[in-house]
Amino acid sequence: MTGDDIALSWVLAARRPEQLARFYGDLLGTTPQPGVAAHHWIVPLQGQGSLQIYTPSRKRPWPSSGSALAPCLQKRAKAEPLLELRHWHQRVIRLGGRSTEEPRLEAFGAECWLEDPEGQRFLLLVLRPEPTDQPTR
Repeated sequence: MTGDDIALSWVLAARRPEQLARFYGDLLGTTPQPGVAAHHWIVPLQGQGSLQIYTPSRKRPWPSSGSALAPCLQKRAKAEPLLELRHWHQRVIRLGGRSTEEPRLEAFGAECWLEDPEGQRFLLLVLRPEPTDQPTR
């Protein structure tokens, strides 16, 4: 795995992600964009990276205070998001990270929360492959 295809962004849990995205967009002088789902917005950052604002799944606990903002390492899958995430997950563990949950498949791809060697939480996100252009007949 090379670093060329991995992007760093920040993820922020919010009860009203669109409104919060507009707030940060106004503060940063950028235009928020819809993300991979209705409850997900992306605020581009000056230069490189983004702030991704999302509402956590109702099936998962709300992040505790102080844990609602975390780094997100993401890439786009070449084939199977969950399989690629599992390989990436294993590499993080070999490097000294700790798994706080198993990688899981979601509608937008696959994700998994982990902790770095100092116990800071971060998200690994592997988005589904880009749709390929359909050949014309």
